[in-house]
Amino acid sequence: QVQLVASGGGQVQAGGSLRLSCAISGRTSTVYRMGWFRQAPGKDREFVAGMYWSEGATYYPDSVKGRFTTSRNNAENTMFLQMNSLNLEDTAVYYCAAQLVRLNHFDYWGQGTQVTVSS
Repeated sequence: QVQLVASGGGQVQAGGSLRLSCAISGRTSTVYRMGWFRQAPGKDREFVAGMYWSEGATYYPDSVKGRFTTSRNNAENTMFLQMNSLNLEDTAVYYCAAQLVRLNHFDYWGQGTQVTVSS
């Protein structure tokens, strides 16, 4: 199994940027895919970025494409989410999650970090 710790949230003005981090520990060699999700109050959890861990291929939903970028530092087993041009609708708790090889879902989750975008 793996352990995930998300950090980097905070308050930012609309139009600003923020970078989140996700530290990954444990059996990192078993990670197949990593993802970033968010959940705003009263709304369902929403996927915002994904990465196939071994090759580093990334993908995004249309809602954030061109504004959000996920990357990694392999040496430090850390994943990042760079968020630019933030708007009020981006306010949410952001989570990183891991899907391990031979599993079908994101079964491991970080604790979440709050991102608040103000006008």
